[in-house]
Amino acid sequence: MLEVLKVLTADLEIGMYVSSLDRPWLETPFVLQGFQLESDKDIERLRKHCDYVYIDTQQSNLEESTIRRKVSYRPRMTNQQLFPQRTLKTYKDNADWKDEYPKAQNAVKVLSKSLDDIFANVGQGAGLNMAKVKLAVEPMIDSITRNPDACIWLARMKQEDQYTYQHSLGASIWAVALGRQLGLPKSDLRSLAIGGLLFDVGKLQLDKELLNADRGLTEEEFVAVKAHVGLGVDAIQKSGVMNKDIIDMVSYHHERHDGSGYPEGLSGDSIPIFARIAAIVDCYDAITSHRSYARATSPSIAIKKLYEWKDIDFQAELVEEFIQAVGIYPAGTLVELSSGEVAVVIAEYRTRRLRPKLMVLLGADKQPLSDVKMIDLLIQKETEDGKPLDIVSSLEPEAYGIDMTAIQL
Repeated sequence: MLEVLKVLTADLEIGMYVSSLDRPWLETPFVLQGFQLESDKDIERLRKHCDYVYIDTQQSNLEESTIRRKVSYRPRMTNQQLFPQRTLKTYKDNADWKDEYPKAQNAVKVLSKSLDDIFANVGQGAGLNMAKVKLAVEPMIDSITRNPDACIWLARMKQEDQYTYQHSLGASIWAVALGRQLGLPKSDLRSLAIGGLLFDVGKLQLDKELLNADRGLTEEEFVAVKAHVGLGVDAIQKSGVMNKDIIDMVSYHHERHDGSGYPEGLSGDSIPIFARIAAIVDCYDAITSHRSYARATSPSIAIKKLYEWKDIDFQAELVEEFIQAVGIYPAGTLVELSSGEVAVVIAEYRTRRLRPKLMVLLGADKQPLSDVKMIDLLIQKETEDGKPLDIVSSLEPEAYGIDMTAIQL
């Protein structure tokens, strides 16, 4: 059976197979995501960037007992171990971003309109129309299955108003993107889409002034807000939902890995796996969105925060898979280049996530360009004067007065 063990970089030996790092591969110079240690130089490189790594015992050229003597932590679970009852698959992009974008636009438009109608009805006391929900998520799931970048771009382009509505849309997209990365079958992607869409549906029954408060809540007010979990569970159960994974997402998306969440204070494996996914996408979408009490953070900062919170708030394996799913610079991220120019990420390469395709919006003087230009960093590696061209940082949304929602492709 495949087993992956955590080993301090100080204890590495030649012959070990490194399958994962203590940080995203995207933040390191390693080109291959998984390699065998063949020299002391390989070990030294790892020690410069990592405190510990995960070693695959099967692919290593060492006795398992030798590796076990070096173990410092619990084994890292594989995706198949996370989902033992599922037959997982490997998804590949089978559509170009340009071809997929108009399909994704239509898919998100349909989903947005349906969500608007569904939430309006619930807000007026009507029940959830689950048949309409299931129909609405299908085009979005199909688009993400073909190529997730287009829908991820649209998730980043959300309007600032109607936070609960936009948050539900974004969470649904992130959940499906993570499910795709995990290799889950389409039936599970559907559950993730619906669960992400509905896990905050209980908030529609709360006081809007309380939800939109731009101040810290009192203890009594926070108790009132936490009631949205129970209200949401009641709403979906009354609508006839029997899918346990969807109910789990609504019931437990505020539980935390260390037991500090609510409503039941569950921890670790006692939190249902789909709820663990819901917790990550809920948090990521929230901190990368404008809220009444906080401005949005950049995707790269949000990813670093998630990484800091792994095995505290969220399960480490799922955090790492989420990072692989969305990347450090997901589509829709504003970045500054080594040339001084400012651009927005259009699409990523799955194997070279630090060299995405970009649309340059501002020149080196930070003034808007008269003619927007496209750059593929995988191809264009230097500026016109021969200097290296790289992304030097991600920017906060709306940096330099850029209106992300006004960007036309």
